[in-house]
Amino acid sequence: MLVAGTGVAGEASATVLLRLGAAVTVLDRRDGEAVGRLRAAGASVVLGEEPPPGLVESVDDVVVSPGFAPHSPLAKAAEAAGTPVYSEPELAWRLRPPGAPAWLAVTGTDGKTTTVTMLGAMLTAAGLRTEVLGNIGEPLVFAAGAVDRFDVLAVELSSFQLHWSSTLAPEAGALLNLADDHLEWHGTFDHYVRAKRAIWRSADNDGPGVAVGSLDDPLVAERLARVWGRTVGFSVIAAPGPGRFVLADGVLVDPDGNEIIAADRVRPPGRHNVANALAAAALAATHGVPIAAIRDGLAGYVPQPHRNALVTTVDDVAYVDDSKATNPHAARASLTAYPRVVWVVGGQLKGVDIGDLVAAVRDRLAGAVLLGIDRDLVAAALARHAPDVPVVTVTRTDDGAMSEVVRAAAALARPGDTVLLAPAAASKDMFTSYAHRGDAFAEAVRELARP
Repeated sequence: MLVAGTGVAGEASATVLLRLGAAVTVLDRRDGEAVGRLRAAGASVVLGEEPPPGLVESVDDVVVSPGFAPHSPLAKAAEAAGTPVYSEPELAWRLRPPGAPAWLAVTGTDGKTTTVTMLGAMLTAAGLRTEVLGNIGEPLVFAAGAVDRFDVLAVELSSFQLHWSSTLAPEAGALLNLADDHLEWHGTFDHYVRAKRAIWRSADNDGPGVAVGSLDDPLVAERLARVWGRTVGFSVIAAPGPGRFVLADGVLVDPDGNEIIAADRVRPPGRHNVANALAAAALAATHGVPIAAIRDGLAGYVPQPHRNALVTTVDDVAYVDDSKATNPHAARASLTAYPRVVWVVGGQLKGVDIGDLVAAVRDRLAGAVLLGIDRDLVAAALARHAPDVPVVTVTRTDDGAMSEVVRAAAALARPGDTVLLAPAAASKDMFTSYAHRGDAFAEAVRELARP
């Protein structure tokens, strides 16, 4: 076995394979602590940017970390050699023993973590032994076979992980939404969609699983209608009816018309998070979780950080951290939750055009403050679609950049406005992660609030 990359998923995969007695070769760009631990555990180590000639041909399988795109030299070499390539979740699925915990899985362009943690709260409220894993939390290879620890797993799966899967088929899978994202990795939107749709593998061809999907997203609804097996929809628009979890008269209801919880009790706020709650409820219900536990899970749910989180209010201006809005689709959901916004935007756009988003939200923009490597692209979109919106561009990229951003936003805002960090872009041009970016914004806001 060849394990490429020694991040969290790669080290976990290699560790489990070594414990099972497999001959493991580890490929990484450079030596490090994880490489050292695996070497000590018995793995062979190859260092370099690309696999040396003959390496891929000499192994039975290649387990890749998410950073390896389909066009990477390793992936191309494996394809040419006919060597199977897959991800850590696929490995975990293949290693599941009889009686292993069920998987309830979530994917989509946005809302994955909120939905899967809502689901985890519902499963816990039902008294089930569970954990939220996959794209977050403990690696799946450590938990998927833990018959003595878990009854069911709430699993978040990214498009990268799903692309590198072929047998992984969760008992129920939810596809939340589809929009341009990670096109630099997948190459085309069609390839991205194909990866996401793999979440429904167990329901395809009239299989035993359940496909859960949004009825409000035309791209998802169209594909859900073509699933051969059992399907469940969720919607904040559609009328109540069989096979759908919906919002009706301000209350979330199940397909039988049973009330779950009032929409204004769902946290984080916003219609997109009501949709996330409906998706989580649909998944929980497929596993037999009663309405009372679904309700209790939502009532006690504590939102994840950096998702539409109010930092504080200064001079009657609300400052909201939605740093997790790393693409235009997520940013639009956040922006439309507020009537008048000073928008903090910019970073790495990942090859996605921001023009449609600007055109859609221009009427609620009181101003925009731009930062990050692709700020000029954002500025051009604003000039084209919202020329009357005041714009401030922050060019610095050091630790003090966010303080300048927040001060500029405060100068544009007036009482009743919301200063919203919804960057519509990734963060690693200036920050270590979206969480680091959100923390920097929150600290700058608190600095502004100090007397």
